[in-house]
Amino acid sequence: MKSTSHGNNLIQLSYWAGFGNCYLVREEDGFTLIDTAVGNQGKAIVQAAQAAGLPIVRIALTHAHGDHIGSLDELHALLPNAEVLVGTREKRLKDGDMSLDPQEAKEKVRGAWITTTTQPTRLLNEGDRVGSLEVFFSPGHTPGHISFLDTRDSTLIAGDAFQTKAGVAVAGIVVPLFPLPKFGTWNLPTALTSAHKLRAQNPTRLATGHGPVLEHPLAVIDRAIEKAARKVGQETPIPAGKA
Repeated sequence: MKSTSHGNNLIQLSYWAGFGNCYLVREEDGFTLIDTAVGNQGKAIVQAAQAAGLPIVRIALTHAHGDHIGSLDELHALLPNAEVLVGTREKRLKDGDMSLDPQEAKEKVRGAWITTTTQPTRLLNEGDRVGSLEVFFSPGHTPGHISFLDTRDSTLIAGDAFQTKAGVAVAGIVVPLFPLPKFGTWNLPTALTSAHKLRAQNPTRLATGHGPVLEHPLAVIDRAIEKAARKVGQETPIPAGKA
């Protein structure tokens, strides 16, 4: 697992030759781990945190696809005292309930879902804080996807709301050299609404589940949003739902 620092507080952990990422966010009491990668990465994640000099004190998930929660049970066994944080809406999906709420787009919930036994110690909603991170409900890739904005430096940890691997795109847009996020996306118009919301936070750094971390990303985010808007014939955002 490759470890790369970005700024003072973010460490990118990349696995499978850059296939995917999870992240350590430095706090005064230790690290918040954002996502847990695919399976069998728990020991490598813990070792990376140890090498960086702090323990992992909480684990927060952007969504429950297998490449984001694959090592959750392993990490829970290694770090039994760490908090486990999951979005309120995504908790149902994590538990295998793929039903949709009345206001949600009636499309198939897609992606690779796995069974994990670890249960959250806290559920997250729009506006909650996880240390220095503010929670943003950002559905579209999944119905309960959340993202995190570091209030200290405006780093956006966006999970699969965007991808940066092989090109920057909103979830649901095909990137020919790396199309997997598109195939796992539930609803593109909802993802576009969330992309507008996240762009409105003026992030200074973009960290995603797949691809490099980008500095000063606003211009490329705008182009990605414009492409997604053309795809769905939508030029203005739809009001976002609540977690």
